[in-house]
Amino acid sequence: MKVAILAGGIGSRLGTQTRSKPKPLVEIGGMPILWHIMQHFQQAGLSDFVIALGYKGDAIKRYMADYARLQGNLRIDIQNNEIFQYGAQPVNWRVELIETGLRTQTGGRIKRLKPYLDGDTFLLAWGDGVSNVAINALLECHRSHGKLATVTAVRPTARFGHLRFDGDRVSEFSEKPQTAEGWINGGIFALEPGIFDFIEGDKTHWEQKPMENLAAAGELMAYRHSGFWQCMDTPRDLALLNRLWDTGSAPWKTW
Repeated sequence: MKVAILAGGIGSRLGTQTRSKPKPLVEIGGMPILWHIMQHFQQAGLSDFVIALGYKGDAIKRYMADYARLQGNLRIDIQNNEIFQYGAQPVNWRVELIETGLRTQTGGRIKRLKPYLDGDTFLLAWGDGVSNVAINALLECHRSHGKLATVTAVRPTARFGHLRFDGDRVSEFSEKPQTAEGWINGGIFALEPGIFDFIEGDKTHWEQKPMENLAAAGELMAYRHSGFWQCMDTPRDLALLNRLWDTGSAPWKTW
């Protein structure tokens, strides 16, 4: 099964981080968030990736081209012009890097990947968030209902402490809990090829008409994930993710 990853956005809310590199190459613990996402899918036994490129896509191409050569150790025999690599963490990724246009919207990027997805069920992930979503449970949920699309629904952590009142008395205080209501799109989907019929073209936002129309047609189901999920939209988000990684308490590290 193939995993499509959207990695073409500009990521302007990250400020200086994305002036010289695309958002998926912004690092958590010294490794791009794209690497973290791919490691999570590999842990679930999925290693065939199709990545939609846009803003600074050449940098992602260079990263992937150099990955195998620059990980681990190298022994160089200059006299015989031979290079030996060893000691790298094994990965068995197969990666297709597809240019989908600088200004193309999310729906358009998905549709441009259609020729590379073999006409089968596929997974789709945003390239700017990490989680400990049980990928195989998501797929089991998707297969159980026979609809075209399954969205992972998540409840994000609140930015501020939560207060509950009894009159004017604070009866409960929770420091940045998950919100008690308000499930949102977690950016990981299981999809059937029929979803392409719901996408008009490059200017289509996946989160608007396609998802709205899939829902209206009864073809959009939800897999509810109550575990860890965190996007990387702002410098604050990035600092949080790096702090979790540096302290050895990164819930998304499933590998």
